[in-house]
Amino acid sequence: MNEEDKGQESYNAKKYRTPDGVPADIVMFTLTKRERKTVTKTLPIRELKVMLIRRKSWPYAGMWALPGGFCQESESIYGAAKRELKEETGVDGGHLEYLGVYSTPGRDPRGWIISNAFFALVEESALEQRQAADDAEEVGMFGIHEALDQLELAFDHREIIRDAYVRIQQKMLQTTIAKQFLPKHFTLSELYQVIQTVVPEFKEPNFIRKITSTRSRQGILEEVRDEMGKKLSSNQYSQRSAQLYMFTDEIPLLSIYT
Repeated sequence: MNEEDKGQESYNAKKYRTPDGVPADIVMFTLTKRERKTVTKTLPIRELKVMLIRRKSWPYAGMWALPGGFCQESESIYGAAKRELKEETGVDGGHLEYLGVYSTPGRDPRGWIISNAFFALVEESALEQRQAADDAEEVGMFGIHEALDQLELAFDHREIIRDAYVRIQQKMLQTTIAKQFLPKHFTLSELYQVIQTVVPEFKEPNFIRKITSTRSRQGILEEVRDEMGKKLSSNQYSQRSAQLYMFTDEIPLLSIYT
């Protein structure tokens, strides 16, 4: 018998305590859009919101929490996140990305439960048919600051939401993740507004010039043209037509040192 076989034969899983459960919790963000009641054309009011479910049973019955559930042996933790998102909210698809692990002792009164958290970015239209699953009383959408500052949340979900908010703010400034909140074709004013909605502190008076001419950003966006090569524009939110753009598949290589 070789050493590998000996090790397998002598191994006893009962010597090690395993968690009482490994759930996947999802922080689901969307940007709502509300038209302004003005005479002149202007950009709509946008607000960053997070989806929560009201728990139906113990623990924390009646309190708001993140959608999620326990991972099964037959699936990966990422697969569990996709499944639970669909089962508890009726939402399928969108941008789903890993956030981190949460394992503080005592975080869950049900036992030693280690949670893997994800965040999702979904268009508002995809949430119109949202519904509560059997283990949730209702599904609600809350402004990010209302969720963090005013609601009493279950487990350590306030911490998870806060971490997810910081993460998407970072990614909004460092990647092209804004595309998840925009139509395929958009104006640069719409792009600027989406960034500023997620990162209120963001202010760049030379945004249009920098986003279209700075070497490190070239290739991220391209002008929308028709079949004849003519540039396409829109005056949906402005008195004068503005050039339409679209994201390419280019991944920006930015550095804090350049």
